[in-house]
Amino acid sequence: MGRYIAGRLGQLVPVLFLISVIVFGVMHALPGDPAQLMLQGAEGGAPPERLEELREQMGLNDPLLVQYLRFAGSALVGDLGESIRFRTPVTELILERFGFTLQLALSGLVMAILIGLPLGMIAAMRQNSWVDTLAMSIAYAGASMPIFWFGLIMILLFSFNLGWLPPAGADGLESLVLPAVTLGFVSAGLISRLVRSSMIEVLGEDYIRTSRAKGLSERLVLWRHGLKNALIPVVTMIGLIFGGMLAGAVVTETVFSRPGVGRLVVAAILSKDYPLVQGCVLFLSVVYLSVNLAVDILYAWLDPRIRYAA
Repeated sequence: MGRYIAGRLGQLVPVLFLISVIVFGVMHALPGDPAQLMLQGAEGGAPPERLEELREQMGLNDPLLVQYLRFAGSALVGDLGESIRFRTPVTELILERFGFTLQLALSGLVMAILIGLPLGMIAAMRQNSWVDTLAMSIAYAGASMPIFWFGLIMILLFSFNLGWLPPAGADGLESLVLPAVTLGFVSAGLISRLVRSSMIEVLGEDYIRTSRAKGLSERLVLWRHGLKNALIPVVTMIGLIFGGMLAGAVVTETVFSRPGVGRLVVAAILSKDYPLVQGCVLFLSVVYLSVNLAVDILYAWLDPRIRYAA
């Protein structure tokens, strides 16, 4: 198991290097001058000598390779630069808002599991019946629905028409319900479809027939032998969904006006805050890769064939 974990950690190094190069390259290929943006509010415009002085201070006159090495070295110790708009370290801004994003992602994942797992199990147990058709129709609707559209429908129905829940903000658990359900319902479709296919495959195995022949109750066969083995591939999907929720909650946070990292990225793009965009993208990439690593380790723990084959 230790060798497997070490191997997976080793694979992350070139991936992180490639991500950092792409992020750095894209940010420097975009039009605009960070130094000029910082001096935008200067009276009478920024004097050329002040602009050149600031570019020298920021190291923008150095060759791209030198700038990249400086950026990568600082990122390794947690320094992602300073935001042009907020005049605050990027790392500090991200950490202030990451708690809201993590809260939303965890809540959305719980909702996705609570909706998707029962739907998939019911569909598998009632295969090719009207129950299966109904459950899969709900799953396809969730997987196909644009998240921003579903979020607006939820706000219109439960906030404006019924007045049950607040439409936006991050004040208490009530404000978390709508964004969590929105984020979770869209992902529940993927989980339910995978659970259904995995359960159908497992229920056709010889050991399931043997368990039934021994006289075990159907509930015991389904929960102890069927679901346990069917969940092995589902764990991978859940991990990928969670990583995607952490890294891609931009739309949900924007629709519900939640102060997370996703909304921070949108604000940084609109204000052309290149260091903040660069830092957020790199941070979210590292989070996504870390979640994938944790899922791979959990998968190897659940299925010994994976770690022994590695």
